[in-house]
Amino acid sequence: MAFNPITATREAAAPKPEKPKLTAEEKKRLAQEERIKLEEERIYRKGVVTLRDLIAPAAFEVKSNLVRLGDLYARTVFVVTYPRYLSLGWFTPIINFSATMDIGMFFYPVQPEIILKQLKNKVGILEAQIIGDAEKGAARDPLRETALRDIEKLRDDLTQGIEHFFQFALYVTIFAPSEKELDDLTNQVEGMFGSKLIYTKRVLYQSEQGFNSTLPSGNDELMITFNMNTSPIASGFPFVSADLTSDNGILYGINRHNNSLILFDRFSLQNANAVVFATSGAGKSYTVKLEVLRSLMLGIEVIIIDPEMEYKHLSDAVGGTYINISLASESKLNIFDLPRPMGEEVRSEDIIRSAVITVKGLMRIMFGSVTTAEDSIIDRALLETYAKKDIIPGVDLATIEPPILSDFQQVLEGITGTEDLQIKLRKYTEGTFAGLLNSPTTVEMNNKLVVFSVRDLEDELRPLGVYTIVNYIWNVVRSERKKRILVIDEAWWLMQNDDSAKFIFALVKRCRKYFLGVTTITQDVNDFLRSPYGQAIVTNSALQILLKQSAASIDLVQKTFLLTEGEKYLLLEAGVGEGIFFAGSRHAAIKVVASYAEDQIITSDPRQLLEIENAKKELDEQLIQASENPGSPANPAQQPA
Repeated sequence: MAFNPITATREAAAPKPEKPKLTAEEKKRLAQEERIKLEEERIYRKGVVTLRDLIAPAAFEVKSNLVRLGDLYARTVFVVTYPRYLSLGWFTPIINFSATMDIGMFFYPVQPEIILKQLKNKVGILEAQIIGDAEKGAARDPLRETALRDIEKLRDDLTQGIEHFFQFALYVTIFAPSEKELDDLTNQVEGMFGSKLIYTKRVLYQSEQGFNSTLPSGNDELMITFNMNTSPIASGFPFVSADLTSDNGILYGINRHNNSLILFDRFSLQNANAVVFATSGAGKSYTVKLEVLRSLMLGIEVIIIDPEMEYKHLSDAVGGTYINISLASESKLNIFDLPRPMGEEVRSEDIIRSAVITVKGLMRIMFGSVTTAEDSIIDRALLETYAKKDIIPGVDLATIEPPILSDFQQVLEGITGTEDLQIKLRKYTEGTFAGLLNSPTTVEMNNKLVVFSVRDLEDELRPLGVYTIVNYIWNVVRSERKKRILVIDEAWWLMQNDDSAKFIFALVKRCRKYFLGVTTITQDVNDFLRSPYGQAIVTNSALQILLKQSAASIDLVQKTFLLTEGEKYLLLEAGVGEGIFFAGSRHAAIKVVASYAEDQIITSDPRQLLEIENAKKELDEQLIQASENPGSPANPAQQPA
């Protein structure tokens, strides 16, 4: 319909009908209805949960130098001055610091014309001062000359567009569960800044503004800036990760931060020990097998204690030695074996004494509980048992024949008051368990890969078997110094007994001197870390690999490894073979990767193993068929390439 301006004018000029006047009662009724509507709206709004309600703390208290959010304390520090030179990655220690922090960076661009005018005036002042000093015959001032060169270079870069100028503000808010811990963390952060000659201050009577300035809202309520050009700002770019690529070592996986390779040599650290923590099915055995396979290619000898026969396929693939330790097995280990001394650095007397202490620890596991008197008797009986085979201080240990458990029993029978010990010992010398410990050693470790299987050992004997195996390995390691890795799978078994846990801890502490790296693997993180020896093993392991964790153990893992909240949730949501790789003070998110050939050798997936077994059976059947019918097309040798 076309618009008619004349008609529109007439309609506008026509008198509008008057609204009917409302009576007092009608006005009162309408006002009452309006109040009811407002009350209904208020009640409805009160029952609606907003995003602010979900993220807001239960309480918020503002003090002069900190704020309290529920049970957390927070304090903000801001940077006030920087040195003349800033090295690349100067902000990395703060980013990677193991504490909960919020960081706020604000960049305020400055027009080049404004700053160039200011720099021109500054150049004029400096040149006049330098000329004035020269005319007076005063000594040259290096500070002024350096400042003049810096300003001239900045003027050139700004004019050419190489650099831009900003006012830069940097704030860091630190969180802690108590005020004392907050003070400690603040001192550490200020110390890290101070080590770079960057000076900071704590907020005072602006704690709320400082807290707000590091929130994701992007509001700078402090407005404490420092003049800075592009290059130094870029050198502190916060999105950096630890570079774990080196010239030596093996490939552990892909750095998930920047897709670089994590190539590392564990023997380059202060010790070569490692711990691997993960839930069942997270890929811990897969990760360790991959490390073993790649370490073998570098000529490193590997020894594995296998609780579930997971490493049999790997051992067969690389031509390793697979030793099955059980009651019916022909492979035996003697707990009384001694290491061969290396040169003249260890006396035979010390070796015998150390062996007695080790065997006594095994005896305490065997006997369950030992009184102080019985402990003294066992100590005396062990020394007499070695002496029975002419193993005394000063003897040549290279020519001796160590005793066995029956010799120890004979010595006990000659000591009064040992009837209870003899009864407990007969189970291991004459009874059901006699096939495990009462025999000379019949195995040899003369291969690059040696795997000890304890799958067929009863649960009651498994801690004894693992203890004996580790003791035998330790004796071999001390007899010849070379690069070796010892893998103890499901190490939580040894943490259940104080003597075995103490023995493993002593091994982890001392193995560095003999070029041995101990890898402890466990899925029962709580049992392992709640043991004081388990905590000490983690502390003495420079290499740490954390894969997917369960919700039940993540808090203990976070406390032990000082993980941030982001790292905590990364471990909770990680996929198979994903986690965090710690190497000394550096760490990065890792994705373990393997080639197809490696995957076929090291896989632990039952479905994949079944497919491999079926493929082997089919190939065997084809070979049998081909041997029976040489002219058959099924002969693989006659198949076209």
